[in-house]
Amino acid sequence: MSPRRERAMVEPVEFRSYYGRPILKEPAWKQPDVPLYLFLGGAAGASASMAALADLTGRPALARVGRLVASGGSLASVAALVHDLGKPTRFLNMLRVLKPTSPLSVGSWILSPFSGLAAVAAFSGVTGILPRVGRLAGAGAGVLGPAMCTYTAVLLADTATPSWHEARGTLPILFAGSAVTSGAGAALISVPPAENGPVVRAGLAAAAAELLAEHHLETGLGLVSEPYRTGRAGKLLKAAKSLTAAGAVLSLAARRSRVAGVAAGTAYLASGLCTRFGVYAAGVESTKDPKYVVVPQRERLARRAEG
Repeated sequence: MSPRRERAMVEPVEFRSYYGRPILKEPAWKQPDVPLYLFLGGAAGASASMAALADLTGRPALARVGRLVASGGSLASVAALVHDLGKPTRFLNMLRVLKPTSPLSVGSWILSPFSGLAAVAAFSGVTGILPRVGRLAGAGAGVLGPAMCTYTAVLLADTATPSWHEARGTLPILFAGSAVTSGAGAALISVPPAENGPVVRAGLAAAAAELLAEHHLETGLGLVSEPYRTGRAGKLLKAAKSLTAAGAVLSLAARRSRVAGVAAGTAYLASGLCTRFGVYAAGVESTKDPKYVVVPQRERLARRAEG
């Protein structure tokens, strides 16, 4: 047959999904349990580190507030995690072994000692019992604080969820920045202006990192950036950016105005909630459409083929 007379017998196939089903399952974690767990754990970690530094530099009110927030936040995050798991024994089972290659296992082993140390430090700070033990426990929680702020980002990025996995280099920066602004927010609400100078500076630096990371999520990941800009996730992250910027601006007046400090702290905390719920929603959305799985895979294969 002449090539001119050849004709396609089948129309080009446009890939949609496998038998009308998504390629990936949605994350099985519950809402609001897991986004709250992400937020509370981050705020607790940042607060513990702030409390330890405040203790070293002679800021007793900031140290006391930081310890209380660290203890309350970590215990609440454990409660949210246990509620997601369904049974307390399932959380305890996660502690039977330590798997260095599993972010979930490592995270469990970070959360558990951190919560215990933070609780001891807060108890000692409130009651005055065993102050030396309380300070040591607070220092230990402060050392673990940065890991508390970021391990949940590694946990999300280690999944097959496209918008989380492709953001593996950005999510830890975003979660760290958001955790510090949340910790700063709690302190700005509760600490006298005379002691909140370091908190203001930490909040400003973290807000800058947070806003840059959010911008990269929304524009720097190719197709999988789309879920961060659209739908419920887009609205939440847009609100988070506005709240972070508002908190940063208001915090500049926190040394002179108690009202400005409370407003800045409230904005920072609300931003932290919106960030965690927004990132979670973006990940869930990216599992629903096969294009977020297939198109990046084809692009990676094309780049490899080009050498």
